[in-house]
Amino acid sequence: MKFLRVLLIVIVIVLLVIAAWQGGRKDAGQIIVGGKNFTEQTIIGEMAALLIEHNADLKVVRKFNLATNLPMKMLPKGELDLYLDYTGTGYVDILGKPYKQETPEEIYQFLKKTYPEKFGAQWLSPLGFKNTYTLTMRRKHAKELGINTISDLTEHADKLRAAFDPAFLDREDGYPGLSKFYGFEFGEAPGQLAIGLMYKACAEGQVDVIDAFSTDGRIAKFDLKILEDDKRFFPPYDAAFVARQDTLRKYPEVREALESLAGKLDNQTMQKLNYSVDEDGRDERTVAQEFLVSKGLIEPAGKAPELP
Repeated sequence: MKFLRVLLIVIVIVLLVIAAWQGGRKDAGQIIVGGKNFTEQTIIGEMAALLIEHNADLKVVRKFNLATNLPMKMLPKGELDLYLDYTGTGYVDILGKPYKQETPEEIYQFLKKTYPEKFGAQWLSPLGFKNTYTLTMRRKHAKELGINTISDLTEHADKLRAAFDPAFLDREDGYPGLSKFYGFEFGEAPGQLAIGLMYKACAEGQVDVIDAFSTDGRIAKFDLKILEDDKRFFPPYDAAFVARQDTLRKYPEVREALESLAGKLDNQTMQKLNYSVDEDGRDERTVAQEFLVSKGLIEPAGKAPELP
């Protein structure tokens, strides 16, 4: 009797271990697409998911709105198969390399070479847009002053009012480092504004200069001008998918689907897509689907593919 009781306990423990192992692993034929917690990431994540669903016999699981530092922690563990990242993020934040004004191509090639060995991951081809920090002004005001670049700003900064989001004010690769690098200082210490308020405040003349992300749709909405980073203070942030090597080897059709998007999105296009969600209140998946259909990358919903 005692033997049977012990045997039963052992069987229960084994079953629990098996259940836990199965619960923690990914189902066969399943691709997990991740994304960070801002609009652009969800739109592009939806594009990746839709491309895979339309071009491969695979189930796609979406894990969006992840904290910024999570995707690259999850990817090597197999908790994600792919996500969108930016070359500057990979180079400076993840690999901890100091930016010494390397060219975008040099940084991209370094990432392609380093990620497979270090993380078991690959950088795919850039999508065509760059999401980097910028300084931004009202277009009309910048034209009146003849300001096109950040270098041009140095002649006028002491007479201009600035406001930046809290992160940009504190980061060494934000305002503190930028002002030292270019050698300018505003007449008054820059104020602090939430990202959602800065664009309107600049457009209405409450401030003259703000920081911004180059693909934010509100730049076009409020007719603002991005000042060129002519001395290359900010690292390049070319957008590209990062994917697990194992996934790409096992499902080559996933690589083919994702690579079909390479070079298809420039900054202006990404601004419009972001604006469509952030300001028009449209659904990210719908916006992503319409774009892919417009480029002939997937069939319209409800339309069967033509037989060969």
